[in-house]
Amino acid sequence: MTEIMHLWRQRFFRRLLEMPRNRKRLLMVLADLVCIPAALWTAMTLKQGTPLHASLDDSWLYIAAILSSVPVFVRLGLYRAVVRFLGTRALLTVVTGVSVSVGLLLIVNHLMLGKGVHISTFAIYWALALIYVGGSRMVARALIHARRLGSDRVAIYGAGVAGAQVASALLGSGRYYPVAFIDDSKGLQGSSINGIEVCAPEDLRALIADDGVNTVLLALPSLSRRRRQEILHALEPLAVHVQTVPDIQDIVGGRATVGDIREVDTNDLLGRDPVPPQEELFGTCVRGKVIMVTGAGGSIGSELCRQIVRLSPSRLVLFEMSELALYNIDRELRSLVAHEQLTVDIVALLGNAHHRSRVREVLHAYGVQTIYHAASYKHVPIVEQNIVEGVHNNVFSTWYTAEAAVECGVETFVLISTDKAVNPTNVMGATKRLAEIVLQGLHQRGTNTRFCMVRFGNVLESSGSVVPLFREQIRRGGPVTVTHPEVIRYFMTIPEATQLVLQAGAMAKGGDVLVLDMGKPVRIQDLARRMIRLMGLTVRDEQNPDGDIEIVYTGLRPAEKLFEELLIGGTVTGTEHPMIMRAVEHSLPWPAVQFLLSELLEALNRFDCAAARDLLKQAVIEYSPVQDIQDHVWQRKLSTTALQDVGKVTDLAARRARTTSA
Repeated sequence: MTEIMHLWRQRFFRRLLEMPRNRKRLLMVLADLVCIPAALWTAMTLKQGTPLHASLDDSWLYIAAILSSVPVFVRLGLYRAVVRFLGTRALLTVVTGVSVSVGLLLIVNHLMLGKGVHISTFAIYWALALIYVGGSRMVARALIHARRLGSDRVAIYGAGVAGAQVASALLGSGRYYPVAFIDDSKGLQGSSINGIEVCAPEDLRALIADDGVNTVLLALPSLSRRRRQEILHALEPLAVHVQTVPDIQDIVGGRATVGDIREVDTNDLLGRDPVPPQEELFGTCVRGKVIMVTGAGGSIGSELCRQIVRLSPSRLVLFEMSELALYNIDRELRSLVAHEQLTVDIVALLGNAHHRSRVREVLHAYGVQTIYHAASYKHVPIVEQNIVEGVHNNVFSTWYTAEAAVECGVETFVLISTDKAVNPTNVMGATKRLAEIVLQGLHQRGTNTRFCMVRFGNVLESSGSVVPLFREQIRRGGPVTVTHPEVIRYFMTIPEATQLVLQAGAMAKGGDVLVLDMGKPVRIQDLARRMIRLMGLTVRDEQNPDGDIEIVYTGLRPAEKLFEELLIGGTVTGTEHPMIMRAVEHSLPWPAVQFLLSELLEALNRFDCAAARDLLKQAVIEYSPVQDIQDHVWQRKLSTTALQDVGKVTDLAARRARTTSA
């Protein structure tokens, strides 16, 4: 019987919600036609002490009450309010409407001939009308929300302003039902916000077991990343789906609202707070200048453009060979400029950076002063199988763009490099290191253009990154594919990396290899396990054969390393920025570089990949293609070097930070 009643209620509310909007308004009007006379009758009963007071002489008063109320409610828009989204404004409208209608009724009562109604009756009627009219809507709202007990039951971590706003947004949604707030503050625990109890973090396990909570929403947009990581660590063993509201910067910048729910930012898993930019460096190469970004539609290039456009350049030239990528970033930036009322001229140009005459024409036509060269092929297995195109795009596009910059008097040229350029075992890394050597050689040759290279590791959420791949695999039910149990990588967020690139360009002296402090390397297997657990699932392995998601090890891809490094010789000096180091590394004189480039170009024209690879080995003496990439002895040596480099960079960063604060 109970189940039948439950199904009947669900069907009733579903039909009610699916009714046309004009019918719902008619229902509200009919409800008020009952509530208004009922409130007046109750007021007169309470005043006179008997329910037997109604007579024909009083009937005009009930008609006047309806005529003075419903039209006022219509005029104030009360019937346009959606009941399940009823908020403070609608309740204020009820107060205003009832007050106006009571005032009109007082005037009518005063003007009517015959026996009048005592004024105290109208005071009672005013209070009861508020309860009847406003309360009927609140009861309907509560019933609508109560029907959703089968939705995702949510605990909101954070009972501050953001948490209260999230709860209000969720109460009107059709997917989430907030069961409780979780907050570390002892002063808030035990209180109630929006009718939802605030509990302590240790109560969460009981909420999951007894109240069916299956999702935790982090409503902590202003909390430090380190503290967010501590909370995530505490939530991991609970096997509950963890999601989050956007960062406070995104909310303030208008790029998101507090009600936008998304998966946990992977940069929260790293637990490192980004270093605020140094404003005196941030816009040195940008503000008031003409900037060109090559590869403007890529992961790094597009984020560079987003940050550059807010630094008030006079013009931003987007140079990209993919029409779709160029269209997307051009449309996004123009929308951003219009929304934030920026005065930046956006120029979107199709072109390939290894077409030297095209690049020279663009630089000359627009008077470019600073170039951020982000155009390159970066996926190791793809470049390994496409050596000719990889060398053309990574080496010769850098050389030709740099030569064009010298000819056109460009002030600063910044190359976006990679940690794979250090002791490379693959063509992609070797080409990026050769691109660095080309710029070092041009600097030694003598030029008015400042050349510098900024080297860093993987960026989170970039195209081809493991993070979106893992997320997609988890949503499909697995398996999650990891190349090797011991593989580690450096990670940094895209915005943080691009901020540091912009600041590094301002510190360059010429021919510099600037290395970003990437923090500690991350074991990819651990990252996969954390992502699985924070999506409310469990890892299926020998210890837990009934788990949800299996991790499958596919083996290292051709020429892939277990461990990446940031330094070649291990010699590094500090800069004025605690997160940016200057590497002291060997280079080749320009005549030798020029000879190798000419030989390499001839090999590419013959499509002689073997010769091209040999020439890369001559130019980049650290390049060592490994046939058996899973040689653990060799890999362990690399890991030791990598961890030593981490120590050097981190220690130097700490010393620089202490010196700066002192």
